Amino acid sequence: MTEAGADERVINVADIDPQHRHAILFRLFEHLLSHQSLQIVVDHDPRRLRLQLEARFGSRCGWSYLEQGPDLWRVRLRLLAHNEAGKEARPEC
Repeated sequence: MTEAGADERVINVADIDPQHRHAILFRLFEHLLSHQSLQIVVDHDPRRLRLQLEARFGSRCGWSYLEQGPDLWRVRLRLLAHNEAGKEARPEC
């Protein structure tokens, strides 16, 4: 299990009403500061969320798998500054 740092908020997606999950995660993501991250914990690969975030934020979407199933996925999200986008090694994006 990956520990969260002081500037990382951990969200268990199962705790959010399914019809509001993506909207809430989008709001949390778009309000991240450059030194903050959001770790989501989910019971499936959140590919659809990733595609939606990348469609909206492009290369500013910092996405790192910390754990990849089969029963639990952990993903660290960062909103990269314009000058950071493309510089960070992002093998997953």
